[in-house]
Amino acid sequence: MSRFSRLIPVVAGAVAGGVIALVVASGSTTTHSVTTTVVQPSRGTTIPTALSGSGTKTGLTINQIYRADSPGVVDILVTSQTQSPASGFFGGGGGGGGTQETQGEGAGVVYDTKGDILTDEHVVAGATSVQVTFQDGLKVPAKVIGTDPSTDVGVIHVNVPASELHPIPFANSSDAQVGDPVVAIGSPFSLPETTTAGIVSQVGRSITAPNNYTIPNAIQTDAAINPGNSGGPLLDADGDVLGLNDQIETNNSTTSGQGSSSGVGFATPSDTVTRIANAIIAGHPVKHAYVGVELQGNSAGGAQVSSVQPGSPASSAGIQTGDLITAINGKAISTTDQFIATVDTFAPGDTITLTIKRNGQTQSIKVSLGTRPASATTGG
Repeated sequence: MSRFSRLIPVVAGAVAGGVIALVVASGSTTTHSVTTTVVQPSRGTTIPTALSGSGTKTGLTINQIYRADSPGVVDILVTSQTQSPASGFFGGGGGGGGTQETQGEGAGVVYDTKGDILTDEHVVAGATSVQVTFQDGLKVPAKVIGTDPSTDVGVIHVNVPASELHPIPFANSSDAQVGDPVVAIGSPFSLPETTTAGIVSQVGRSITAPNNYTIPNAIQTDAAINPGNSGGPLLDADGDVLGLNDQIETNNSTTSGQGSSSGVGFATPSDTVTRIANAIIAGHPVKHAYVGVELQGNSAGGAQVSSVQPGSPASSAGIQTGDLITAINGKAISTTDQFIATVDTFAPGDTITLTIKRNGQTQSIKVSLGTRPASATTGG
């Protein structure tokens, strides 16, 4: 899964600070839900201190989590066609160009007994064919039924007997706390069923989606995640999915140039994954609301506007560079991430009221949300 390593510099830019331009759009119409059949795997009873969860979590051993969940984790091999450059590396002669076949590898999570499997959008982007391998060795073709590059969520479908499908329950990612134990299962460097463990290093991180928008509320972990882990699950102490492993930040690379784990990995939160996946499975188009502002990554007391996109809803409403957004519809906003997550609950066409501070004065401005463009004009 080559795209995983190519996301590494994007992650570094998004996390390093500066301006988070990706807040130009958030929100979604994908509030629909569908009924899915989820089979709860049997859970063990041993509760080692090292994997005791917080709150009502009981906690399982790593081995128990692996035995319960690994049948629900699949290896995904993707074939795609890419355009060959007309010249060689660094501008040298290399022929007349053309197309070439490439392959990438990632992982996925069985979602229901109908054959739906969740993975990262960047794992299956541009796929001409997709092959899924189950833990028992069964290899079958899969069809991409829908993706959302704004959240890096993809859904593929396989036609296999229900007995082959072992769905893994999804947790509420908003319950994750720093220090909670986690387990990752995936196919790093073409080694399927690889299992690693660590903790939740931080919550509420922002990572960059394949189309350059921001994915809020990502879960940071020190569990070893490498190229090939993309789309695989990050599991909590009960073996439920906290998120889909998505990106890493690293200073290390292999001889082939792929980035490798430095102990800083990120997973798209399960709350986002299931919301988008349910809409895709139900056949609803995934649309995100568009505000049209770029925001400072580290503003205090709200979300600081660094620029306004010309012709955007924000521009039409009179939002200006330098405005500090402190509330949406009366709900206090204290950070940029909170702004993104709150707008994410609205749909294109909705009207929201932003409370802003401008030149020491507080005022309310109504914004009619638009539809997010296919990609952001700038990165994070």
